Amino acid sequence: MWGLDDGIRCILMNFADNTKLSGEVDTFEGRPTLQQDLHRLEEWASENLTKINKDKCKVLYLGKHNPGVQHRLGSTWLGSNSVERDLGVLVDNKLNMSE
Repeated sequence: MWGLDDGIRCILMNFADNTKLSGEVDTFEGRPTLQQDLHRLEEWASENLTKINKDKCKVLYLGKHNPGVQHRLGSTWLGSNSVERDLGVLVDNKLNMSE
């Protein structure tokens, strides 16, 4: 059995029952790396009999030049939001924060 972060090359953050994965997708190498890490998380969940609520999994595209590449978790294509709540703070795609 292996840990959740084993083999993950992007930034993985855990807090209670939330896990966030972030990486650069504006480089040729960054796009497949993030997708491979999403695949790795799906494998980990399957091997550890853990269910991921894919309806709550969203992509927040940051930066002016972000290509907005779609990603999937298993066979599910992930939706995107322009604003996400992170530990009680709203963060938008321009990194503006509010409560």
